[in-house]
Amino acid sequence: MISLGGTIGTGLFLASGASISQAGPGGALIAYALIGTMVFFMMESLGEMATYLPISGSFNNYAGRFIDPAIGFALGWNYFYNWSVTLAVELTAGSMVMAYWLPDVPNYVWSIVFLVFVLSLNVFSVKGYGEAEYWFALIKVLVVIVFIILGILVDTAVLGGTYYGLDTFRYGGVIANGILPTFLTAAFSFQGTELIGVAAGESQNPGKSVPSAIKQVFWRILLFYILSIFIVGLIIPYDDPRLLQNDVSDITVSPFTLVFEKAGMAAAAHFMNAVILTTVLSAGNSGLYASSRTLYDLAIERKAPRCFAKLTKYGVPIWCVLLTSAIGMLAFLTSLFGNGVVYSWLISISGVAGLIAWLGIAASHYRFRKAYLAQGRRLEDLTFRARLFPFGPIFTFVVNLFVLVGQGYNSWFADPVVPADIIASYIGIPVFLIFYFGYKIWKREGILSAIVPIDQVDLDSGREEIIRHTMEMDERKRFDPLEGVSMFKPATWKRIPNNLKSWRDAFHN
Repeated sequence: MISLGGTIGTGLFLASGASISQAGPGGALIAYALIGTMVFFMMESLGEMATYLPISGSFNNYAGRFIDPAIGFALGWNYFYNWSVTLAVELTAGSMVMAYWLPDVPNYVWSIVFLVFVLSLNVFSVKGYGEAEYWFALIKVLVVIVFIILGILVDTAVLGGTYYGLDTFRYGGVIANGILPTFLTAAFSFQGTELIGVAAGESQNPGKSVPSAIKQVFWRILLFYILSIFIVGLIIPYDDPRLLQNDVSDITVSPFTLVFEKAGMAAAAHFMNAVILTTVLSAGNSGLYASSRTLYDLAIERKAPRCFAKLTKYGVPIWCVLLTSAIGMLAFLTSLFGNGVVYSWLISISGVAGLIAWLGIAASHYRFRKAYLAQGRRLEDLTFRARLFPFGPIFTFVVNLFVLVGQGYNSWFADPVVPADIIASYIGIPVFLIFYFGYKIWKREGILSAIVPIDQVDLDSGREEIIRHTMEMDERKRFDPLEGVSMFKPATWKRIPNNLKSWRDAFHN
């Protein structure tokens, strides 16, 4: 649910309209299907490593173990920065959303209110983050389900009185030269899926929860994105000028709003504004959690000051949470001064950092599996095994590299070409290299000298504690009278006559 909540957001509710306008409904489906397939293999790679070695802030740790400590260092700091700036972006978006209802209230007021709200969810207990993210995700999933149902009814003239069938979809078709920019939009829309790996270290039983999440979440995400884009393509013409706009400040042009209006919902814009606000809070919540746990992991590895390794009695890395909040607020303040150039560059660096993280996951998994076999271990002993190795990580790496290189496509072919826009598209790459070479200089290492040999990759450190913790959790669940109790499970109702104590305890808790 964490990964699902981190992915369904403005990329679906707003940017999907621009994707259809650029590539046509057929082209948008092709782009999202290809990127979704890449995300599937990326999640498979992450799942295999996260179940074997579930660590908070996982994949930068994996890169440091399985490839090169300098790459792990650079990945960790880039990912920390990525989500810190994402928090700032969501604070800005939240203030824009509220301006739709209360335009006279200054934007910074709402940004401060939302920062305090998100901070309160994360500063006391990890359960606060998880519980909030669950409900945020549930709201978004329900909205998409309702949208799909209403869209089918509108398309078939049950609602709205106009029969669309496949005519509008055929009219748009596939616009070949618009597919590449749509690849970029789709890739950024799926960012956040990897949060499962970040949260694995704080799962009660990652050996069971992570594989289950990976198997379910991908198909849900792909189903929601593909079906939603298909529904929009059936009803809204690709050349509708409103689809070209994907600014969060104008909810009336969301493709979801347009379809809801055709279904006869007079308050569609207000409804979608509330959904977008939920999306913004969800992304901010995820951003604060992910960046703070990544910084904590860096501190544990002595790649960040040791003070950030301090935990509260509830297991929260308090200084990491506070620093992330401060950086997010400072990044937000850059949008209030000057012409916003610095803020735009910060966002660009953040977007590139997400793609680099996926490259790191693919490369780490390739090296992990090679080392696992080279050291004489059996694949049958893996709790979760990624399918189609080595095709999966290689495909993920190549597609991500293609998107990373191609993200400046619009800037290169603009008329006139603006050099500052091209630099902004790729500025995240030199930032990553600065971290990488900075670590090499700090440790006085050669560029290739610290790459870990396959037969020396550390596959065991930390495993003993993880196995012991998993056994303790399994043993505790055996004697938990509420284990498996859920009003949605038929087996629970069958237990009522013979297990009234469980229900009494459930109501008390």
